[in-house]
Formats: sequence, C-alpha cells, structure tokens
Amino acid sequence: MTPARPIPTAPKVVALSGGVGGARFLDGLARVVPPASLTAIVNTGDDFVHLGLAVAPDLDTVMYTLAGLGDAARGWGLAGETWSAMDMVRRYGGPDWFSLGDRDLATHLVRSAALAEGETLTAVTSRLCRALGIACRVLPMCDAPRRTMIEAVEGGALPFQQWFVARRAEPAVRAVRFEGATAPSAAVVAAIDACDVVLVGPSNPYVSIDPIVTLDGVRAALARRPVIAVSPIVGGHAIKGPLATMIPELTGEPASAAAIARHYGDLLAGLVVERGDEAHPGLGALPVHATSTIMASPDDRTRLAREALAFVRAVAR
Repeated sequence: MTPARPIPTAPKVVALSGGVGGARFLDGLARVVPPASLTAIVNTGDDFVHLGLAVAPDLDTVMYTLAGLGDAARGWGLAGETWSAMDMVRRYGGPDWFSLGDRDLATHLVRSAALAEGETLTAVTSRLCRALGIACRVLPMCDAPRRTMIEAVEGGALPFQQWFVARRAEPAVRAVRFEGATAPSAAVVAAIDACDVVLVGPSNPYVSIDPIVTLDGVRAALARRPVIAVSPIVGGHAIKGPLATMIPELTGEPASAAAIARHYGDLLAGLVVERGDEAHPGLGALPVHATSTIMASPDDRTRLAREALAFVRAVAR
C-alpha cells in the first residue's frame, strides 16, 4: 500500500462490496459520506441468467439496501415482497430453485431489456439507482460477464449460484476461479484513481471481493491508496454465508480475522475486527481496530462506518 497523497478532511471514498454484509456497510457509509464523495464498486461474479433474465444478486442487494427497500430479515430482496410469479413458474414445472419476487422481477426485466438493446451494465445500473433515489455512485465491477466458478471436491465445477443456492453451499470447496471478462470498466479504474481511501466491506473475500480485485490492473490501482477492510469473521464464525467453512477448506487453517488479513496480504493498511479478535497472533504487525462489527441496526452501520473512516485516517498518516 502506497498512499499517493494525504487524506483530506472530507475524503473521496471507494468501497468494495459483495452482497448482504457489504451492502449494510455501504448503507452506513452513505449516512456519513457526502453522496458525491462515495462510490461503491460491486461484485458481479454472481450474476447469471435465470428464466431468460439478467439477474445481478449483489448489485440488487446493494441497490435495495441503499434505497431503504431491502428485506432486513432475509438480507436480500425487497421488503413486503410477494411471490405469485414464482408460484406459477413452479406450477408450470419451471426452474424455481432461485426465487424472484414479483417486484424484484421488474428490476430484472428492465435490466435485461436494456442490455439486449446494447446499454452497458454500468449505464443501466446508474439509471436504476437514480430511479430508486440512490444519491451515491454504484458501479458494477465490469460490463462484460465474469463468472465465479466453484471447484467442488466432488462433482467438479459449479457456477456460484448453483453451488450457493441450488446446492445450499454443501459441496466442499477445492478452489475458486473466474471465467470470462478480465477487464474492469473504465469507470471502476477512474473511481479508484480519483479516490483518497478504499474501504472493503465485510464480504466474503473469495467470492465477493476477489472477483473485483483480480480484474486487470485493479490490485495495482488499489495499492496506490490506503485500503482498510472490515473482517467478515466474528469469533471464528461468519455472520452470514459459507465463509467460515470455505477458509479451512481452501487454506487448511481455522476461520479467523488473521486468515482474512493473510488473504488480502500487503493490500491492507489495516483491518477492522470484532472486539476480542484483535488478540490473534496471526495478525502480526498489521494495524487493527477492534470494535463491534455486527450491524444489527442502522445505528450500528453508521457507527461502524465512522470508525472505519477514522481508522483509515489514523493508519495512513
């Protein structure tokens, strides 16, 4: 990490995000960072075509959360959603393993039509965000498909949603790889180059953040800025998702904040961890800020965002 310039009092912030945890952290940032100074770069490795529609699960979770429309209990989808369309899909014998709510379908219909007419994913995402009243900038990591593939110990390679949703993340993981586009959008590179700090939300590093960081030139661009990550591991457990089992499957070590730090390596200027996790000897000399990282309420999101911003200023001096 090589900060290119001192961090101003009101920094321009880029946040890297996956789905639920990253979206909640972004919501906190949106409450404390002026909209013109906040850009979210969101994983699209989970994107896939379902029932002929272009579905972008992490983008949708981020949009719905920032718009105040998300289902807080599930963490994904829209609050007050109904499922009549999927009931009919099921009746027709169609694929119902991935549920699309009735109002959620509108997002996929508009996105799919725009993409079919030649609009980029970046452009249609911007249009959807404006319609939802989202003031900050939300960027998909790239405009062309880049699929996250799970190499299972048994059964071979599975597209992420097939592994995560259809198979309930049960097949043990041997490796994670990516297929398709390797170039980020020009807007992504420009946003990183223009920002003062980069914050990585508490998202799964293997399937939510690596798809972004491994795009051509992105890690090098990030290395020119101070990068702080929020650990998605709390006391050896993941708040949501399969990360706590993926870490030992992929690395042979227990799930911990130290495992997150080792994965990101020299990209990090510091790590925000759950209080109590800072004592792990594997964290070494990496600057660590210990706090409550569980975002059970909007106030928790705001507090964590403020603490992360204060921490990145402290470590980047």
